[in-house]
Amino acid sequence: MPLQFFPKGFLLLPYFKLPFRTLAVSISLFLLVSIPSITSAQVDLNFYLPQNQNYNTSIPKPNSVLGFEVGEWHVRHDQLVHYMQTLAVASDRIQIREYGKTHELRPQLVLIVTSPLNHSKLDRLQKEHNALLSGDKAKEYDFENMPGVVWLGYSIHGNEPSGSNASLLVAYHLAASQSKDVEKLLNENIILIEPSLNPDGLNRFANWVNMHRSKNLIADKNSREHLERWPSGRTNHYWFDLNRDWLPLQQPESKNRIKLFHEWTPNLLTDHHEMGTNSTFFFQPGVPSRIHPLIPQKNYELTSKMAQYHARALDEIGALYYTRQNFDDYYFGKGSTYPDINGGVGILFEQASSRGHVQESDNGLLSFPTTIQHQFTVSLSSLQAAKDMRVELLQHMRQFYIDALEASKKDEAKAYIFGSRVDPALNFHFLDMLKAHDIEIYELEEDATVGEFEFKKESAWVVPTRQAAYGVISAVFQRNTVFTDSLFYDISAWTMPLAFNIPHAEIRSKSKADELQGKKIDKLALPSAKIIGDSSQYAYAFEWNDYYAPKVLNLLLQAGVNARVAMRPFDSQVLGSVKNFAVGTILIPVALQPMQPGELTSLLQKLSRENAVQVFALKSGLSSAGIDLGSPSFQVLRKPKVLLLVGEGVSSYDAGEIWHLLDFRFDLPVTLIDVENFSQVKLHEYNTLILANGNYVNLDSNLVQKVEQWVSDGNTLVAVRGAVNWLMKNNIVITQTKKMQSPGIVNPDNRRAYGLQGNDRGARTIGGAICAVKLDLSHPICYGYSYDEMSVFRRGTLFMKAAKNPYSTPVVYAENPLQSGYISNENLELLKDTAVIVTEKHGNGRIVLFADNPNFRGFWFGTNKLFLNSLFFAQAIQ
Repeated sequence: MPLQFFPKGFLLLPYFKLPFRTLAVSISLFLLVSIPSITSAQVDLNFYLPQNQNYNTSIPKPNSVLGFEVGEWHVRHDQLVHYMQTLAVASDRIQIREYGKTHELRPQLVLIVTSPLNHSKLDRLQKEHNALLSGDKAKEYDFENMPGVVWLGYSIHGNEPSGSNASLLVAYHLAASQSKDVEKLLNENIILIEPSLNPDGLNRFANWVNMHRSKNLIADKNSREHLERWPSGRTNHYWFDLNRDWLPLQQPESKNRIKLFHEWTPNLLTDHHEMGTNSTFFFQPGVPSRIHPLIPQKNYELTSKMAQYHARALDEIGALYYTRQNFDDYYFGKGSTYPDINGGVGILFEQASSRGHVQESDNGLLSFPTTIQHQFTVSLSSLQAAKDMRVELLQHMRQFYIDALEASKKDEAKAYIFGSRVDPALNFHFLDMLKAHDIEIYELEEDATVGEFEFKKESAWVVPTRQAAYGVISAVFQRNTVFTDSLFYDISAWTMPLAFNIPHAEIRSKSKADELQGKKIDKLALPSAKIIGDSSQYAYAFEWNDYYAPKVLNLLLQAGVNARVAMRPFDSQVLGSVKNFAVGTILIPVALQPMQPGELTSLLQKLSRENAVQVFALKSGLSSAGIDLGSPSFQVLRKPKVLLLVGEGVSSYDAGEIWHLLDFRFDLPVTLIDVENFSQVKLHEYNTLILANGNYVNLDSNLVQKVEQWVSDGNTLVAVRGAVNWLMKNNIVITQTKKMQSPGIVNPDNRRAYGLQGNDRGARTIGGAICAVKLDLSHPICYGYSYDEMSVFRRGTLFMKAAKNPYSTPVVYAENPLQSGYISNENLELLKDTAVIVTEKHGNGRIVLFADNPNFRGFWFGTNKLFLNSLFFAQAIQ
């Protein structure tokens, strides 16, 4: 039958084919079309499971363990774990494994589901499967008898729970079904079920909707049940979006998961999500023009072929869907895209969300069981596709790695060399991220100068491009400023060495790459450090260039240690030689401390060893060049007492990144206070107030005056992105911004096609790019940096003008700022030479303004110190 195309404006009435069920189904009317809507009080397994199948009665059904039917309540994570463990005990088709723990110590589980015979030889099958990654053209494989590997991943966003609740049904079906089709599926495939990719978020959301569930279910969208409070269950404990962390790997959930991923390297990975209540259902391939160039065409073809399976399955239950709009396959930090550069196929599913147990929608009543039914349906269609396409998927994986090695030969970059000569901890974190992605790393054989950088043998490494992980290496190191589409679902750039601010360069000569490639790295550990010069009765110093120097300073201040920062360079004798110290060096005078010299030495030894920060024992206060140690150019530092405003109107992502940075990485206590409770706070109990990106519309004029007075009394206010706009709007700061002159590109007659409106709007935003900036290394905000150029992550259209005070703009955008990613020409013109950071003096206090997020997604290590300097050194700014 030929395809029938319909014109715009054609009214489509959905036809719902409702299979026979053994339960009563409530019917709601929409446009005179009957739409099935089942309430959770009515549901039983027959609503979900395939017809005409027999199930093993010795396998426990979900309700026998949970005490309720799937969809009647939102399953908590502990209940989910309990059922899966019970199922694993009852079925010889299932092994269960705890592969990690979350921040809140919830177990991360994976079910390995396959035939008992496959279980008996699982290690061998795993080894044979991973041999596909060799890229060996000559190696022969018995694809007809090789099992495929399928990964079903559910609800990485905790408040998109239909996936995790559907996993109960998937696990039961695979464990209990006695159909020949399921037996064949399990004989020929190894299925990994991850029932909850975000246990902490799932539990948070389940508690919210269950505590607001009425006996008589409320569909009113205004009900408290459907209006989850800040920060929502979408994120993990520190409010990170785990579906942006597959590549950066900054959260334990992601680090644990990626280790498991590379143990199996699945042929197919499904990623189950939810979207707006008034939507329908989405499955990939997504927008064809927004596929990353590193993803092969074959991947798109396989994805499109699988789409036919999902379409047939959803057609059968009468569900509306779409496939080639809105969502893309570009950023490799997402679960549905990461497999695509690892020889597999990732599939994104997006189900309209009931955000509770039942809710009104443009499509009629949307019940929680219906959302679960759809996720279960496409789980089965994915498994059917995997079964039918098993050989093709296995062959694709083999060919992917053969092609990767061939592509590496053609790549101008034969290797990447990188390493900081002054920051071993930063090197460690970068290496740790690379190693987690199964990237082969080698020590530098000898000192080398490549491009503008000098690399030292003991502090630099080489990553050859000719290896299995070529795709991931390219994703990590490459820069791109040329695109076929100006719209992106997420960020358009993430070049990791720029994010880490690590010197790096391409090696374009194969012989040079081989010459510099030393011993392969097998294990990593944070380097240890010590006190140079043993001990001192006079003073100690440590330099600010080390990533964890702020942590050492913080812990010293928490211990009551008197510390001060050098505002000018100095030198001192260390082990008989003159050692030069730059601005930003921290000085610890022994005689001024509240502890005995021996206790101070022991504390410094411990902090130095644990944080890779060298401490120097100084024997005299006299400097042969620069300031002496008693100079007024040493500023005494105070312990930051930090208040971070959170709650409605504040970006939970940005606030969470700050909380994570200070609390988790740097052990700096931070008090989280809701915006709505801010009026009750005694501000004088804190000396640092952080306003993360947000609108702060709930802060009235009285609070504005309160903040202004508090700053003038000698305290520090740090504002990021949207918070800067709020400060300007309320005349708290004098900094100004550039404004966009035009809402977009227009024709001479001031007309544009209506259908282009969305594209025009998207092209005018800056969704996420990397830009070059210039630093004033003498400014306290820039202490600890060795080069006067670096990279920042740019998002949004806040264009701050440089300060009127010529000494108060420590970081500005370069004249040609774009390094990687997409920014329109109009925005690039506006961005040139604007301020990244502006400082203002208000009475005895200081305000530091950030146009960009210096802590983006936890992986922007390179700009963390700019932010930390604003907490420790703002009061040193004159």
